[in-house]
Amino acid sequence: MTTTTKLDEINWGIIGCGDVTELKSGPAFNKVEHSHLIAVMRRDKEKAADYAKRHGVPKWYSHAGQLINDPEVNAVYVATPPDTHAIYAIEAMKAGKAVYVEKPMARNYRECQEMIRVSEETGMPLLVAYYRRSLPAFLKVKMLVDLGIIGKPLTVHVRLHKPYGEKDQFPQKQSWHVNPEIAGAGHFYDMASHQLDYLDFVFGPITEVKGIAKNLSGFYRAEDTVSAAFAFSSGVTGTGSWCFVVNEESEEDIIEICGTKGKITFSCFRHGEVHLQLSGETTSLSFQNPENISHLLIQQVVHALRCEGKCVSTCYTAARTSWVMEEIVKQFYDISI
Repeated sequence: MTTTTKLDEINWGIIGCGDVTELKSGPAFNKVEHSHLIAVMRRDKEKAADYAKRHGVPKWYSHAGQLINDPEVNAVYVATPPDTHAIYAIEAMKAGKAVYVEKPMARNYRECQEMIRVSEETGMPLLVAYYRRSLPAFLKVKMLVDLGIIGKPLTVHVRLHKPYGEKDQFPQKQSWHVNPEIAGAGHFYDMASHQLDYLDFVFGPITEVKGIAKNLSGFYRAEDTVSAAFAFSSGVTGTGSWCFVVNEESEEDIIEICGTKGKITFSCFRHGEVHLQLSGETTSLSFQNPENISHLLIQQVVHALRCEGKCVSTCYTAARTSWVMEEIVKQFYDISI
């Protein structure tokens, strides 16, 4: 990404200081050198004020425009649901602010493209919160693949099967995650985006993809069961199976990478342990994540904004993931890409 901006001290403002910012990301902005969380915004004034008080944030707002136009804020973290990612990111970049946005990057690939266009037009950096690209266990898997420990990688298989939640059954209780107007699709976009983005990191861009998406439960309008086949630029092929309405006994979360000499298996959401199978023996490796799961990626973001390094999760890599997901579900939603 070409930018015209180099920041010395990064003064962050968060738009959407909800649950995802409480532990996963919010506190990390003050733990990285040259990084400071100075303002937060939430439409609910009381909740915004409460968050600021509990986290020691000097300023809070109830309107995004107020935070974006705060002259002391020079970088904005957009942590709202996906339907406003593009709106707030574009407004912030046009106001001369660097942007770090939650995943998925936007509701659809078209919005991602527009965000990239504004980033390139304004010279403002645009980075995305796919933090698995920075976590120890996931870096170990990539290293094992890159070093050829399992030989030439051949295939990767993803399975994520989760029980439906009680709220899924009742329209009045359902979260925005199953409202396509807000999320872009269903739980698939929220969760599979992590897996597909990480595999892009390991094997390069997915260049071929076919998918089938269905709603088999009838709980909500979004898809709840998805199957896909795909191929990467590196030649590796893969399959994926996602279902969000299984019973508890059928719950599964696994990524399996097979090579000519061995196999690596690991979890995407219970991350921390990697299993390496070679010559009939299995070695299990355990890793410790930071207290704030986004800390290591936020550190990369700060280094990138200070022109001291690169961030592994950019608007370009994130947009590729959105393209892949849209290809997989496009027939279900009758999307023309």
